[in-house]
Amino acid sequence: MHSSFFIRTFVLNTKFTQMTYKIYPPTEFRQTINLPASKSISNRALIVHALAGGDDVPENLSHCDDTDVMVAALRDMPYEINIKAAGTAMRFMTAYLSVTPGEHIITGTERMKHRPISVLVDALRSLGADIEYVGEEGFPPLKIKGHSLEGGSLQIPGNVSSQYISALLMIAPMMKKGLRLQLLGDIISRSYIEMTLDLMTEYGAVAGWAEMDTLEVKPQPYKSRPYYIENDWSAASYWYEMLALTPDPDAEINLSGLMDGSSQGDTVVKYIFSLLGVKTHFDTKEQRVPATVTLRHAGMCLPRMKFDFTNCPDLAQTVVCTCCGLEIPFDFTGLSTLKIKETDRIEALKAELKKLGYVIRSVNDNELIWDGERCEPTMEAIDTYEDHRMAMAFAPLAMRFNSILVNNPEVVSKSYPKYWDDLQQSRFVIREA
Repeated sequence: MHSSFFIRTFVLNTKFTQMTYKIYPPTEFRQTINLPASKSISNRALIVHALAGGDDVPENLSHCDDTDVMVAALRDMPYEINIKAAGTAMRFMTAYLSVTPGEHIITGTERMKHRPISVLVDALRSLGADIEYVGEEGFPPLKIKGHSLEGGSLQIPGNVSSQYISALLMIAPMMKKGLRLQLLGDIISRSYIEMTLDLMTEYGAVAGWAEMDTLEVKPQPYKSRPYYIENDWSAASYWYEMLALTPDPDAEINLSGLMDGSSQGDTVVKYIFSLLGVKTHFDTKEQRVPATVTLRHAGMCLPRMKFDFTNCPDLAQTVVCTCCGLEIPFDFTGLSTLKIKETDRIEALKAELKKLGYVIRSVNDNELIWDGERCEPTMEAIDTYEDHRMAMAFAPLAMRFNSILVNNPEVVSKSYPKYWDDLQQSRFVIREA
């Protein structure tokens, strides 16, 4: 990759220090927030840009930990690449290294060494990749000797992480025969696959759905081009939560840099929160132009909520916490991938919400249900499990409890480093406890 791409400075956290924040809510809630760039698009753009080999640097790259580790890896290409806790980077870099000449070991945190990767490794090996497990079979670290791959036809389960599928798709234009990828059974997180295809075609790839369950990528290399990365709808979700929970009837939040016609699956947050009393207004009718989005109260909420998060699992923690704060019982499905995220998010939600007096139950590691059952709240500090979304989803509940304690708040640097700064700008009071 060209050195001009990497003229930037960043700090990578080696571990999170032990700290606890006590968070107090604002009495009035009116603010304009410049959201971070999309981490999901940034990380895809980094891989595709590297494979295109051009000088047109993607604009508005995310400045979060997960993107920074990819920038460092692609810039320095050391023998041992440590992607720390970045699951996206582990999957995408594993595929990228498989088609890039050289030998590397890719590793990460202890948690990363227990996150499965065998589905991707098996798929890459079947296409001719040279990958060995350095430690436990089926898990990182990996030793990869990169070389050109033949490609061809491949079948994998459709209910695996979409990052495996995206990783294979992004390197497919570099394969001699391209790739025909059939997804077996139910296909989850389809919106993230669509995001990948959208970005690939922007860079000149010929890629798309050949059939309802089959993706096809032609052996046509990428072309370098200018590319602008829109802001992050996942980050916007926490401001939707705050707007839903604030007792300020005249609350108004403006969020910049979002696209109405975005390829991000988490744009569905607009619909979900319309059911929870939040109205969304765009300052332009253009579908693919960054806009300012205004959030206001819209009145009544559903008395009970049912939703399938198969295509937007990263919104689950936000919506679960919002519904509890609004006393809205729920039945949420499509949560199978939450077990293999930064932590087991299903068990983490159950444990931490119980501290606030909510008794949530899970079914078949795929469903979370709350029927309104309460217990005596202990108001202990919320543990974040080195999971950025736990910290960001629980903090807005300060609006319902007058204050809330959050352990290891630095975890937000994984995707939204300025989260606490933006809360303080919005008149939250944050103190070390």
